[in-house]
Amino acid sequence: MTTDATTGREADAFAIAHEADLIRVRKVLRAEADSAGLNLVDATKLITAGSELARNILNYATGRRGRISVEQVFRQGRRGVRATFSDEGPGITDIDAALTDGFSTKGSLGLGLPGARRLVDNMTLTSVPGTGTTVVIVKWQR
Repeated sequence: MTTDATTGREADAFAIAHEADLIRVRKVLRAEADSAGLNLVDATKLITAGSELARNILNYATGRRGRISVEQVFRQGRRGVRATFSDEGPGITDIDAALTDGFSTKGSLGLGLPGARRLVDNMTLTSVPGTGTTVVIVKWQR
């Protein structure tokens, strides 16, 4: 198994606590995607997925607070962008259901998490009820 290597520079990391932070999330993801050489379509997919995950923090996390960390990664000669979204919210009790189209705990369309997963190349979701949730997404250069 090949592991990802980061750029060696400090990742962009900041809190997500207000609607205005969604703009910052999109700007940081755009800058990292451009720096990593992602094409416009792949950069847009990354930004859309990241925006959805940041919005989930505002909608579901306790105190509507969380964090994002964004960094470039390298694997087998390819560059990519990895973004980690974490919160200390109520957690997700049924991850499989949450990743199913149409599942919602708040009456939405239920396309957020499964849609985000389709937009990126890799997505991992870990959650402990009562402790919080962490979602890591990666989009690779084509």
